[in-house]
Amino acid sequence: MTILAQIRSIASRSHATLLQDAVGAMALIVMLVVGLHLPSFI
Repeated sequence: MTILAQIRSIASRSHATLLQDAVGAMALIVMLVVGLHLPSFI
């Protein structure tokens, strides 16, 4: 089984939580950007 096939099988099995993981990653990115820009506002 190739790496690409493994990634596809994992993505198909965890399709329900994939969206939640993407939303969580976006929230972390937003918090990082806000945290880095916060000192310029103070």
